[in-house]
Order: sequence, then structure tokens, then C-alpha cells
Amino acid sequence: MQPETETAARENLSAVLTPEIAPEELDLDLDMVEAYGLTSLNKVLFLTSVCEETGVNLGHFTEHDLAAMRTLRDVAEALSRYTNEAV
Repeated sequence: MQPETETAARENLSAVLTPEIAPEELDLDLDMVEAYGLTSLNKVLFLTSVCEETGVNLGHFTEHDLAAMRTLRDVAEALSRYTNEAV
């Protein structure tokens, strides 16, 4: 996992949470729905924004891939596989 990708994932998740939680306080291994109350709509907003920020095409991921992204670590690792292509 690339540090820039982890940072982007933390910052973008923080931005869609209510109440907002500081990016550095987010646990990479907690389920985003259970721990932070992430709604389906906010998950879409989060994934769209983090993909835009990292330059990763959201089209790389199937519906199954997106559903499997339950933790911040899942998201950061999935994005890391494609960030080199974005550069």
C-alpha cells in the first residue's frame, strides 16, 4: 500500500462522515459501515472522490470489488494496484 493512497483514503473518508472524524484518527482495519456509520450513498461519494484524487479510474472495479471494500485498508490496497497506471 502506498502512503499517498492511504492518506487520500483517510482524508476522503473523513470528509463524508457525520460527524467528521480527523483523518489520522481513522482505523485502517475497522469496518467503515459498522465503525463509522458509512451509508451506501456516502460510500459512493467517498470512493468516487478518492479515485479522482488518486487518478484511479473507478471503472477498474466491479460491483463485487466495491462491495468487498469494507475497511480503509481494503480501499487503499485496491487503489494502490492502479495508482502506478495513473501516473
